[in-house]
Amino acid sequence: MNPRSTVKQATDIEPRRRLAAGTALAIGALLVLAVPGAAYANSVGVTVRTPGATSGPTTIDSSISTNAHCTSGLVSGGGIDQANGTGTGSNGNHVLGTEPSSDGSTEYTGTTGVVGTDVAYWIAKGGSGGQVNSGFSTTPYAMCLTSTLINHTQVVMNKVNAPTSATTVGLVTATCPANTVLLGGGALVTPGNTGNFKAIASFPSFNNSAHDFGKKAAADGETNPDSWTAVGWDNSSNSSNETYAYAICSGTGINVSGVTVKVRFSEATGPNTGSTGQNTTVTCGSGDGNLVSGGAAVSGGSVTTTDFTGPGSAGDHLNGSFPSDSSGNPVSNGTTTAASWTAFTHTGGMGSTTTHSDAWALCANDGV
Repeated sequence: MNPRSTVKQATDIEPRRRLAAGTALAIGALLVLAVPGAAYANSVGVTVRTPGATSGPTTIDSSISTNAHCTSGLVSGGGIDQANGTGTGSNGNHVLGTEPSSDGSTEYTGTTGVVGTDVAYWIAKGGSGGQVNSGFSTTPYAMCLTSTLINHTQVVMNKVNAPTSATTVGLVTATCPANTVLLGGGALVTPGNTGNFKAIASFPSFNNSAHDFGKKAAADGETNPDSWTAVGWDNSSNSSNETYAYAICSGTGINVSGVTVKVRFSEATGPNTGSTGQNTTVTCGSGDGNLVSGGAAVSGGSVTTTDFTGPGSAGDHLNGSFPSDSSGNPVSNGTTTAASWTAFTHTGGMGSTTTHSDAWALCANDGV
């Protein structure tokens, strides 16, 4: 064999080896980039359903109930938004309930524990105080969940006979069963015809000592809360007051070890002036997963570091806890891209410098 020919063949082979090695490295690099992506797989999807506003109440010390229905999927949570009109009459509208329901009208108020499975309705319940306004209305929102993994849900209810004294909090917490994951929750107060009684808080928490077993709310960035807390608030004393908390949990027998539910939280000072409202909005981050529910409160502040306290004025109340855009505008029926949650808080006729507004978003990744 010609020695020159041998050298030429070896020289031709070497670039091909380098090319093959480079190609393999490039493919390997792509695989390295692709593999972490698999860890962020997420089959969670949510469609917001709302039928629009129902007018009223039109008389003092009365209530209205309206509902949103998931025609596909199951509720992972839900919301309420109320219109108040203008003037001092705007102080009369307030939230009585934002709660799951088996059929859109039945309320879970009986024996505590697991009260429903695969629920597809959400009730928004509004009440009037001693004043009414022609602009009053209530809009319900259902967060309709689909997930390859979480295909069944259950509702856990807890209740307390409180508050029975004026301007004291009636706080109660519902906790998900072991080996399930919290997706959302709701609140209700009864009776709904006393005028002064209202639900002022509905938020995620943990059934552990660090959160005083639900009295301290889940903080921004915490993961996998297991409980939902509701707070009732009254201007006067009433021995028959009941406050209900509802936790929406994954169904029994589902392996949720790979599920992450991230909490996003925001607190703002105010509203401080009498007869005024304020929106506070929080948004899921790009790596948090998809918005599945949210919560809201009007409070004394520092709700994630101290036990919940009531707002600065006895008349302070909630008018909304709903899915929104990042500017706090409620989303429309059929929205599949909602990533924010808004709390709409309102003062009564008196202002206070110690009132705060709180909003929570729950953002879920099922890892599938």
